[in-house]
Amino acid sequence: MYDKNSCLMKDKLKITMLGTGNAVVTKCYNTCFAIINEEQTMLVDAGGGNGILSQLEKADIKTSTIHDIFVTHAHTDHILGVVWVIRIIAQQMQQGKYSGILNIYAHDKSIEVLDWICKMTLPKKITCKIGSEIIFNTVSDGDTFEAINTRFTCFDILSTKEKQYGFKAILPDKQTLVCLGDEPFNEANRKYVENSDWMMCEAFCLYKDREVFKPYEKHHSTALDAGKLAGQLNIKNLILYHTEDRTIKTRKKEYTSEAANFFNGNIYVPEDLETINLTPEYQRIQ
Repeated sequence: MYDKNSCLMKDKLKITMLGTGNAVVTKCYNTCFAIINEEQTMLVDAGGGNGILSQLEKADIKTSTIHDIFVTHAHTDHILGVVWVIRIIAQQMQQGKYSGILNIYAHDKSIEVLDWICKMTLPKKITCKIGSEIIFNTVSDGDTFEAINTRFTCFDILSTKEKQYGFKAILPDKQTLVCLGDEPFNEANRKYVENSDWMMCEAFCLYKDREVFKPYEKHHSTALDAGKLAGQLNIKNLILYHTEDRTIKTRKKEYTSEAANFFNGNIYVPEDLETINLTPEYQRIQ
């Protein structure tokens, strides 16, 4: 029998999808999400503009809790929102409303782009925080870092379009979470992905709509492809994102159904601002 008194409160991790759409959506926000551990928040990408501030507000995520940001790549729909988050947090630092350091992790190209945009568009009273209280951390393929009581390992997804990194995270309860970025899986990264508890995978459109949205010409996957991949890699839970938005009213049902043709595990097709719980609330004392 479950006895609350014989258990200890543990880290409770959840993912809040701040955006679920591809670069040109108008009915939802660009793909980005927050991994939240109690009062600590790690942001993964931030969409294409100041809409990220609205999404954070709607999700009741205070920027003062964000101390880590991971940037997958330098495309506008992923990196421009980071500039706005930096601006707001730097202002909070000036006002004494933000405690600690903001760490941003990304590969060299993304760091170069982010640094340039900030210096060219933000006032000096903001950019003066970069290098002291806002730290740009350049990571390479295979590098690890610690954030939100979780260990992250970065890996190059070997994009054919723009240098891009994904990550594997070992959660406090030893579950594994893998983010594949927004392009198809490359077999070279099997060691990071296979047998994971959670896999976050792009699904540009339904396979049945491939002639409409041309995913393969744009080097993207379909929901069917994602389900097949999850089955082949022995994944337990599959999260689909980075979709088109023309079928948004039926997206959850149809994407789930299509991926389920090849995958028997749990399939999540979240809406913007939807939260997915990753770990149970309590853990029995060993």
